[in-house]
Amino acid sequence: MADYYAQPQHTQHQLLHPTGQQQPRSHQMVKVATAVMAGGSLLLLSGLTLAGTVIALTVATPVLVIFSPVIAPAVITMFLLFSGFLASGGFGVAAISVLSWIYRYVTGKRPPGADHLEHARHRLATKAGEMKDRAQEFGKQDVTGTQQT
Repeated sequence: MADYYAQPQHTQHQLLHPTGQQQPRSHQMVKVATAVMAGGSLLLLSGLTLAGTVIALTVATPVLVIFSPVIAPAVITMFLLFSGFLASGGFGVAAISVLSWIYRYVTGKRPPGADHLEHARHRLATKAGEMKDRAQEFGKQDVTGTQQT
């Protein structure tokens, strides 16, 4: 508790320069004035933007109401056209990349994922052989079962 009272008490906030020295009062005032001017001008610009937006909306509302039977279908049509062109371009890029991959696979250049494809092909061939053997066994059981009855 004695350490608390031994420390000097400062009643003012002192701004320190990055070098650790106290800045002069005039330098502090210039910083405050600059900040107030920048903040005030930005606040003024935001107010003007809000007022301009409200005025533009007030003027445009009757025009939008009058032309809405034309504008709504036009916007929907433009959206569908844009979506169609975007989808068609995406499908085209996908098709070209798939054809390129198949070409590289067929020519033996080992594209990425070829080992997975060969592993899956091997597993399918193994399962198909197992199913063939099971079907033959089932066929033999069925034939022998019908002859005994």
